[in-house]
Amino acid sequence: MKEQSDWENQVKGLLKAELKKRGITYAQLVEKLKDIGVSETEPNIRNKLARGKFTAVFLVQCLEAIEASSLRLE
Repeated sequence: MKEQSDWENQVKGLLKAELKKRGITYAQLVEKLKDIGVSETEPNIRNKLARGKFTAVFLVQCLEAIEASSLRLE
């Protein structure tokens, strides 16, 4: 059975992988989020991803901002 930290590491890894695959930095993510009406700062994004604790809404906003149409959980 997975622990809470395992789930957090998984979701953090999923988002980081999508950013890396597209060559998107945290600074670029801030701009892309701004384009869809979401206000975030680079330090805030860095902290969220370092902790692996963020809402599903934030995950979907990021995926929308980077134009990810699908997400593999494996």
